[in-house]
Amino acid sequence: MKTTLKLEELAIFILGIFLFSQLDYAWWWFLVLILTPDIGMLGYLIDAKMGALMYNIFHHKGLAIIIYLLGVYLSQPLCMLAGIILFSHAAMDRAFGYGLKYDKGFKFTHLGEIGHHG
Repeated sequence: MKTTLKLEELAIFILGIFLFSQLDYAWWWFLVLILTPDIGMLGYLIDAKMGALMYNIFHHKGLAIIIYLLGVYLSQPLCMLAGIILFSHAAMDRAFGYGLKYDKGFKFTHLGEIGHHG
């Protein structure tokens, strides 16, 4: 099942690349921005609860879709770009097994414990 979920997330990541290709930005912007949602990890400098909250906000695909659709509705390419980057990054992370976080610590995710192969 984990392989199926990872393949699904890979397909979603490819959708993000396609959506990006519909915008009028150079491709290097995608490469530069794709890791920026990890800024949410800075919350872990405060504590695990704040870290999980901030990480989950920056990795929530529903929120990313809302931001993207708001950009479409308002004809704001920058807003669309932000939504696509958040969406694509979250899919990429999940394809690698990094899920939304529980407040027990960074390695505890909705996809299972990071690094645990049992």
